[in-house]
Amino acid sequence: MNLRPEPRLLPAGDAAILIEFANEIDDAVNDRVHALAQHLRAQNRPEIRDLVPAYASLLVCYEPRRAAFAEMCAFLRAALAASQSARLPTPRLIEIPTAYGGEFGPDLAFIAQRSGLTEDAVVRLHTRVVYRVYFVGFAPGFAYLGTVPEPIAAPRLETPRLRVPAGSVGIAGRQTGIYPMDTPGGWRIIGRTARRLFDARRDPPTLLRAGDRVQFVAI
Repeated sequence: MNLRPEPRLLPAGDAAILIEFANEIDDAVNDRVHALAQHLRAQNRPEIRDLVPAYASLLVCYEPRRAAFAEMCAFLRAALAASQSARLPTPRLIEIPTAYGGEFGPDLAFIAQRSGLTEDAVVRLHTRVVYRVYFVGFAPGFAYLGTVPEPIAAPRLETPRLRVPAGSVGIAGRQTGIYPMDTPGGWRIIGRTARRLFDARRDPPTLLRAGDRVQFVAI
């Protein structure tokens, strides 16, 4: 893990600051991202408009008419120090019932052949892990989950599909995820769930949130 000795604060346009903790995926780093986000939300500062966590960084969107860049950086550095001892709440565990293979998982056979495993063994490996929601992005409700067991990690499709059905469960590298809506996509699709990942009428609209834990259940 390449954790920076001190997180970097970088301007992101004229109304946001990117706080970089490291340059790779790591659970401990991701915990620091969420601890800082939790601390900042608790401050309820009117100049902070939004917080966008990622694998190893946090984007802080702020109102420049309320606070200058230098002022925000000073506040964020103090928040970084204060959040190091913060305790994250117990994460939610959300089960995702999933139908694997066949018409629902057209790439399951490819991953089985590539790994030298049976399709059932691929499913067992995929369902035995409790995955971390590192962050939500790409499309509303799309959660990036890790970490997929090495034997069933698989590259993206060379040519993305023009339509991936909503609820499709895919693998890309050592990540797994669920497509919240019909959309083009290049992940290897191994199954599908009927759970609705995004509903604009729901509060909150996304089923999965950064910091949650997810376990797939074969049906």
